[in-house]
Amino acid sequence: MSGTEPLVHYRVERSVATLTLDSPRNRNALSSTLVAQLEQGLADAGKDPAVRAVVLTHTGGTFCAGADLSEATSGDATANPRRLVAVMRALVELPKPVIAKVDGHVRAGGLGLLGACDLAVAGPSSTFAFTEVRLGLAPAVISLSLLPRLDPRGAARWYLTGSVFDAAEAQRIGLLTEAAEDTDAALTPVLDALRLASPQGLAETKRLVTGEVLRTFEHDGESMVAQSALLFGSAEAREGMLSFLERRPPNWAE
Repeated sequence: MSGTEPLVHYRVERSVATLTLDSPRNRNALSSTLVAQLEQGLADAGKDPAVRAVVLTHTGGTFCAGADLSEATSGDATANPRRLVAVMRALVELPKPVIAKVDGHVRAGGLGLLGACDLAVAGPSSTFAFTEVRLGLAPAVISLSLLPRLDPRGAARWYLTGSVFDAAEAQRIGLLTEAAEDTDAALTPVLDALRLASPQGLAETKRLVTGEVLRTFEHDGESMVAQSALLFGSAEAREGMLSFLERRPPNWAE
């Protein structure tokens, strides 16, 4: 893997590549280093003819907390959203199925990764929240992978409130394939089935089921990057992110 600090670990066992996000100190936030290593792991899996499927998982109690706010508050405002678009698209375009295995919390941009995976399984300790609305932001870029998959009423409920919901609700609205008591047990028959499928069959079938998602990336990708950059540069967003880092309510909270 690229980078001096290993934030994503890669291993292959029985034709399945596992990519493990391992930056628990910042709740697996989408730093430039973590995203670059994740993209490299996906590229390695894509090139390996022995790999039939990819599992994306994590260490610590958080799958992914979204943007690394220490990077999001400086430099080119389009850099972070464009990077997130690129890695989500890499997940969607990989010609091998990607299964998210979650045993912890998922927030903001982490939900974009989840939506970009073909299948997603989460355990009973998992929670989810679109926190952007509470930071003066909107879930713009992550909507590229999410809105084609989510129940519209469910998306509106949780997008607009920013409230926390559980794995059962995540399954109900289409964010998850399965809310499982035991994620390892839930994944076993899925991975066994994928091992029986042909590489060509998997690649072409994935192309079919991701077609609408990819069309959304093509049509709306640049506008969502622009919207995200505009919002991140706003006074409300600066207050929202500062209040988050200072662990206090933002000035608009009542």
